[in-house]
Amino acid sequence: MKTKTVIVLIAVMFLGLSSQSLAQTNQQNKLYQQMSQAERSAFVAERARSIARQISGHDYEFTADFETDIQQALEQYARRIGNGTGRDLGKRDVRLIVERAQVQAPTLIAVFKMRDLSPLIGLYIPWVESEYVNFESPNSMGALGMFQFLPSTGQKYGLSPQDLLDVTKSADAAARYIANGIDTFKDDPMKEALALLAYNRGAKATAQDLKLTGAEGNKQCSICVLSAERGRLDANFRLEGVFYVPRFFAAAMIGENPDAFGLQSRPLSSY
Repeated sequence: MKTKTVIVLIAVMFLGLSSQSLAQTNQQNKLYQQMSQAERSAFVAERARSIARQISGHDYEFTADFETDIQQALEQYARRIGNGTGRDLGKRDVRLIVERAQVQAPTLIAVFKMRDLSPLIGLYIPWVESEYVNFESPNSMGALGMFQFLPSTGQKYGLSPQDLLDVTKSADAAARYIANGIDTFKDDPMKEALALLAYNRGAKATAQDLKLTGAEGNKQCSICVLSAERGRLDANFRLEGVFYVPRFFAAAMIGENPDAFGLQSRPLSSY
């Protein structure tokens, strides 16, 4: 009788574990678009930390609110997957972005590795900046190329306006710009995220933002403080800068986990 009871208990435990494993497998096999809100939040939290480790070599301690900012950016991109929309920046089908990225990825990876930087930084700055379109005509601010450099900034790195249209040259200038930003914020655990913000906003303005919000002394998540205190910063930060780093992380989540979004691609960093 005791032997039968033990066998039954073992069988029940086995079935319970099998059911739990099956549930986990089913969840992992879900597309992001099919996940519940709780599952999406968990996905973003886990993938954000993974990307942070890849660009920095250590963990970032994001706040829940900053993860929500990343998730909102990810939702915006996810809604554009398969939308069949034209080629306007900010509206085009994400599948077209990934196709462009596949072509450019080997060059971007090689350049950033040569500068001893994470290739993910080189891969996803141009996603956010231009969606991998090498703009020959300047935008309203005068920026050119895939990395959207201003000619005056390009000149500081030895690039002519025509050079800004050369992907290898502009990628190398972007890598040097990021390296300078990382050095500027070297005492901050989130120096890579701050360097990304500085790519959009400028190192001087970013340093001023840190002082104004008190984020300069927050060694746990300075980028989170800047986001939380956006109301104290200028209109350019509130309307653009605050979204830049979340968009970078959202782009990397899609590019590095294409199967989770139903995209026909390897992770872009594998090209």
